[in-house]
Amino acid sequence: MSAAAAEGLGLVVFSGGFDRVHYALVMASAAAATNREATLFFTGRAVAALAAPDDAGRPGWHRLDPADDGASPAERDAGFAARGIGGFEELLEACVALGVRIVVCEMALRAAGMEDAKLREDVPMVRAGVVTLLNETPGRLLFV
Repeated sequence: MSAAAAEGLGLVVFSGGFDRVHYALVMASAAAATNREATLFFTGRAVAALAAPDDAGRPGWHRLDPADDGASPAERDAGFAARGIGGFEELLEACVALGVRIVVCEMALRAAGMEDAKLREDVPMVRAGVVTLLNETPGRLLFV
């Protein structure tokens, strides 16, 4: 196993809270930018973040739970942008560009009634389960 693989990072993104999902993107993009293999495993209510945009063009992450201060995901994201902090779309694009592996949990999709739902087409992702995550993710796993 290479040094980078030994220092790999797998993030189990379970929470449906915008702040937690946003920070998982921060962690994954930072890991990849420092030459660590990174995997984001979306499960639980976090799978909504990968849903295709709705009829009004709003991305799935707009349907995540409000921030801890009660701000909607869109309001919180706009606040981050105003402070020079990477927004959700920017961080997700960075993860894709840096080669972060994105996995969406098949069981979570079924549990959320999303097994047939359309997911984002601009984000390469794999539908798989926990066994795949454990077998194919080098390094540590953190639960967010």
